[in-house]
Amino acid sequence: MNAHVLTLNAGSSSLKLGLFALGGAGPAPVAAGLVEKIGATPRLELRDAAGDIFADRPLDPESAASHAGALDAALRELEARHPGARIEAVGHRVVHGGMGFTAPTVLTPGALDALETLTPFAPLHQPHNLSGVRAAQAAFPEALQIACFDTAFHRSHPFVNDVFAIPRAYYDKGVRRYGFHGLSYDYIAGTLAERAPMLHAGRVVVAHLGNGASMCAMQAGRSVASSMGFSALDGLPMGTRPGQIDPGVLLYLMQQEGMTAAEIADLLYRRSGLLGLSGVSNDMRELEASDAPEARQAIEYFVFRIRRELGALAAALEGLDALVFTGGIGENAARIRADVCAGMGWIGIALDAARNEAGAEIVSSDQSRVRVMVIPTDEEIVIARAAAVLAGAPGQDRVPRG
Repeated sequence: MNAHVLTLNAGSSSLKLGLFALGGAGPAPVAAGLVEKIGATPRLELRDAAGDIFADRPLDPESAASHAGALDAALRELEARHPGARIEAVGHRVVHGGMGFTAPTVLTPGALDALETLTPFAPLHQPHNLSGVRAAQAAFPEALQIACFDTAFHRSHPFVNDVFAIPRAYYDKGVRRYGFHGLSYDYIAGTLAERAPMLHAGRVVVAHLGNGASMCAMQAGRSVASSMGFSALDGLPMGTRPGQIDPGVLLYLMQQEGMTAAEIADLLYRRSGLLGLSGVSNDMRELEASDAPEARQAIEYFVFRIRRELGALAAALEGLDALVFTGGIGENAARIRADVCAGMGWIGIALDAARNEAGAEIVSSDQSRVRVMVIPTDEEIVIARAAAVLAGAPGQDRVPRG
C-alpha cells in the first residue's frame, strides 16, 4: 500500500479535498475534488491529476447532510479508484490561528480546544474548519491530523501593521490585524523564490482576487502588511462582503435602524460586496456579462479599491518591484487586470495588452519598471507539503515556503 496525504478545506456548505502520493520528491497530486451544497442538494465532483473528471454526481441529501457524510461519499469514490492508497496524514485549512499558532501544527486535543476558543474571531469559518477535522478524525483515527493556518503567514507584521488605535488592553486580548489568505500568499512567495528569485527578494504586492479578496505586501517573501485585518470582512470588497467600512455605519445600523448583531453579521457576510452593490450577482463573470449599470458600478468600485490598496501597500514597502495577480478573478479576468493597471504608470506599471488577454505569466510590457505577473495559486499543495513534513515523509525535512 502507498502512503498518501489528504488535504481538506471545509466551508459552511462545501468540502474541498485533495489526495497526494508521498515520495522522495514530495507530495504528488493524485486527485482533487469538491462536495458543494452540503445540507441542501449536495453534489460531488472529483478530478484526476490531469484534470479529467472521474466522478460527477449528486449525493443523497440525507447521507451527505454533514461534512462527515460528504467526506465519506468522496472517500468511497477515491478508494474505488485508488484502492492501495494509505492515508498517513490529513492536512486541514484552518482560517484562524490567533496569536499562538504561527506554523503548521499537529492537532492534539489541547490544540483543538485552543482553536475552538478562536471561533468568535472567525464565526463563519472556524466552526466549519473544525467540523472537517472531526470528520477526518472519524474517518482516519490512526492518521496524523495537521492544521495549516491562513493567519500564520502574516505574523511577521511590524507593530504598526498589527494594531488598531483603541485601548492597548484589547490588543493584548487578541484584537489585532491578523490578515488572511496566508496559504495562498505562502504559495506565491515560494513560487517567486523558484521562478524569479530577484523579485522574491524585493518588494511585491500580491492581489488574491476571488469571491474572497485581499492583498498582501511582501518583502523578501515575508508579509509586511495585509488589506485584511481583524476579520475576513476588511479591505477589498468581495463577492458578498463589503471590505473596508466606516465603523460609524455599523453604529448607525444598530442605533437608528435597530438591527441586531445577527442581522448586521448577515448583512456584512452574505448581502454586501459585489452582490449588494450590483443587485445582480456576486460572480464576476455574471457581472461582466450584465448590461445593468449597477453591475458596471460594482466592478468599478472593486477596481477602485484594488488600485487604492495597491498604492497604500506600495507605500508600506517604500516602493514596488512586482505586482502578482492570483485567485479566481486575478487569474482569469483579463479585464479586471487591465483596469487595475490602467493609468498606473506613476508607480512604474505598464501592461502589455496582448500578453494580458492571452493570460501569460508575465503581462507587463518590456518597458514596465514593475513586473506584473499572473500566477495560479495552489493552497492544497502548501497544506500537503506541511502535512508531509510533520508526518515524517522521506525527503521532507522542513516545512517548505510554497
